[in-house]
Amino acid sequence: MLLRSLRAAVSATASIAAVAGVLALMATPSTARADEGMWTFDNFPIQMVNDKYGTRIDQAWLDRVRNAAVRIQGCSASFVSDQGLILTNWHCVVGCAQELSSPQQDYVKNGFLTANREEEKRCPGQTAEVLVDIVDVTDRVLGAGVGLEGAAFNAARTAATNAIQTEACAGDPKFNCQVISFYRGGRFALYKFRRYEDVRLVFAPENQAAFFGGDPDNFNFPRYALDAGFLRAYEDGRPVESPGFLRWNPNAPAEGDPVFVAGNPGSTSRLLTMSQLERLRDQQLPITLIQSSELRGRLLEYSLTGDEAKRVSFDPIFGLENGFKAQYGQHQALLDPEFLGARREAETELRARVAADPNLVQQIGDPWADLERVQATARELYLPVRQLEQAAGGGSTLYQMARAIVRASKNTTMTEAQRARLVATVGAETPISMEMEEIRLRYWLSKTREYLTVDHPDVKTLLGRESPEALADRLISGTRMGDAAFRAQAAAMTTEQMAAADPLLAFIIANDAAASAIGARWAAEVNAPTARAAEKVAQARFAVYGTNQYPDATFSLRLSYGQVAGWSYRGVTVPAFTYMGGLYERATGAEPFNAAQAFIDNESRVNKDTVFDFTSTNDIIGGNSGSPVINAAGEVIGAAFDGNIHSLGGAYGYDGELNRTVSVSTAAITEALRNIYPSPHLLEELGVE
Repeated sequence: MLLRSLRAAVSATASIAAVAGVLALMATPSTARADEGMWTFDNFPIQMVNDKYGTRIDQAWLDRVRNAAVRIQGCSASFVSDQGLILTNWHCVVGCAQELSSPQQDYVKNGFLTANREEEKRCPGQTAEVLVDIVDVTDRVLGAGVGLEGAAFNAARTAATNAIQTEACAGDPKFNCQVISFYRGGRFALYKFRRYEDVRLVFAPENQAAFFGGDPDNFNFPRYALDAGFLRAYEDGRPVESPGFLRWNPNAPAEGDPVFVAGNPGSTSRLLTMSQLERLRDQQLPITLIQSSELRGRLLEYSLTGDEAKRVSFDPIFGLENGFKAQYGQHQALLDPEFLGARREAETELRARVAADPNLVQQIGDPWADLERVQATARELYLPVRQLEQAAGGGSTLYQMARAIVRASKNTTMTEAQRARLVATVGAETPISMEMEEIRLRYWLSKTREYLTVDHPDVKTLLGRESPEALADRLISGTRMGDAAFRAQAAAMTTEQMAAADPLLAFIIANDAAASAIGARWAAEVNAPTARAAEKVAQARFAVYGTNQYPDATFSLRLSYGQVAGWSYRGVTVPAFTYMGGLYERATGAEPFNAAQAFIDNESRVNKDTVFDFTSTNDIIGGNSGSPVINAAGEVIGAAFDGNIHSLGGAYGYDGELNRTVSVSTAAITEALRNIYPSPHLLEELGVE
């Protein structure tokens, strides 16, 4: 009863926790408070951390961690052996497990276990990237936009970043070069990644082992989740040699131990201005929440129609529920008057200090007023750009591939190498549920008609005289895009040939001009002036508070520091650890609290005193999933997979008293590999006796 009461209490007051976080963040912008910060590897506060925790972190330690950190699609990971073995979360590989599954063999439900390398299976579309170089290119990028506005500004910036990326990678397909914006355009850096495109699934537990407690336990603690999975990077048909790896420590940490999380946090908005936050609160988040909720309802209804429907919809529903819960928490934070009051006070202080410096005013003008004007335009354009361009297709895989093919056919600047990569991507064998595709397309068409209205000219062109339901049925039942061979052929066709060959391609061709036009307006009238103004706000922050700050998250490699710790809230203390025996006590036999079959079958063999999951004060956000949790010796001791309920406001601020990272321990993973899913070959590779 106590734990249930705690979850209800913190769920109802998540926004209050977020307020505290913003107060901590904004009080002294020049110096991060508590264990706050998603720091870049070229600006990590080494001395501050060593002074606080008595560690001996140095540049060599940072380099070792950076060389072991891996970025995969949408998640983070790390090399944990010299043979290309990669540790990440189960929920980062469940999509692969589902794609490899069939009605006869469900790797999501039953787990994916291998006895040797020959049984490892390639994950369609998965890549693994290691950051090998960071080069500051701020002056070159900022110089490209001088004196330009709107579309011309965007074109100049795009040309500059493309040139930098092309020069750095020099056409070598083994590398991916990316110019990344930091501090909302205050700094730009070239990140060069070593890229591996053959990534294979090695191990994934049963979904009920990894996601025990389901959505009710998500973003809560205590947790009893074996949210871990292993991949392996291959090149030329052989496992990659990975001398830069984290050594596996099978022992659980102790309370108070310093820990580090290396990963790729996706996106935070801690540096947005008040006018930007208010539009998020009033328009963007509410619409996103409403549409996500309805789509989730449609997929849940479909999942009840049969075993196969339940199987193919598992991962999409999981993703929708996870995103919905996170965005709901963010919206609650923005609805809290105290939260916005703290942000408004901090912005007022910064603007006052800028106004007191005539030279700075002359240099940057009033970017806050510029951003206020941009928000008025953004409010006007948001619905059409969302429905016709940004969210077009409603998440349909076939629609996205078809649109990529159509737009490539009209792109006269694509290189042969880029076209070859497109053909390889769309021509890859990918399991696709046609029923799910129709649900998504029908949903998108109906929402577009609802939000833009029946009389909107683009809606009339989109639907013609058909209903959303009839149109979706005709397009999905008639398309040949479900055939990988046809997709590869279509990528080589002209636009006219595509229109004659397939109804889905023809539909996209007929409507792409309108979608591209609204997208171009958004880029010129919202993105370009936002970028210009945000650069000036960043200059103001640097001038007033100095450069020793961490930037907002951008799905680029970061390092956070902290310590293993629980927390107290409203008189309730939450310990930092759960133990494997607690799962059996918590299990009820009914979903989502039914124990996985392998856990039931091997209960007598399990050491129930093994630390299962633990919490720490590290500052993370979505995208950090799968990040290695590292001790001061540079050994991996866990994989981050969640945050507590108080962390939902982490997009806008951090509170060291309440925000917690939730990780699965290497101790639990080792116990599982030894006694629940016996994998002696993996234990040997990890150096565990």
